[in-house]
Amino acid sequence: MNQPIPVPTPEARNLLVSKRIHVATTPERAFRVFTEKVGTWWPLVSHHIGKADPATAVMEPFAGGRWFERGVDGSECLWGHVLAWEPPTRLVLSWEISCQWAYDPSLQTEVEVRFVRDGDGTRVELEHRLLERYGDRAEEMARTLGGEGGWGSILQSFARTAEAAG
Repeated sequence: MNQPIPVPTPEARNLLVSKRIHVATTPERAFRVFTEKVGTWWPLVSHHIGKADPATAVMEPFAGGRWFERGVDGSECLWGHVLAWEPPTRLVLSWEISCQWAYDPSLQTEVEVRFVRDGDGTRVELEHRLLERYGDRAEEMARTLGGEGGWGSILQSFARTAEAAG
């Protein structure tokens, strides 16, 4: 059952998680691995919300597309939607996952990922914003998403996969 979007506390307004990582590959390859091969680098064993055991993660390659996990039984569990698709420099996704780690289309935060040429590689900049929409749990979610096991370790897994892609 959908619940109304909570009103943020003054302390929680404009909360976001920001992470950067350098990847030894081109922006084109980094964007391609991030979007086309999300199922190879996303830590599905520990980071999935579907009822079925996860088989892969998928990102549809266009604005309006979905990003979701597919279970071993073929079921799909949405994570959100593609809001902006600008290869190879920028991607914006809605994150429609509640504090209870369940899909909730009434709760939409945003994940923007930028791929910036940086010397012999690419600087990947990730910003997860609008966390104030979690209301009185916004600060907790910011700590979780920005902490150990959050976006930092997820980006490290992505970087290892992108660099190994050759």
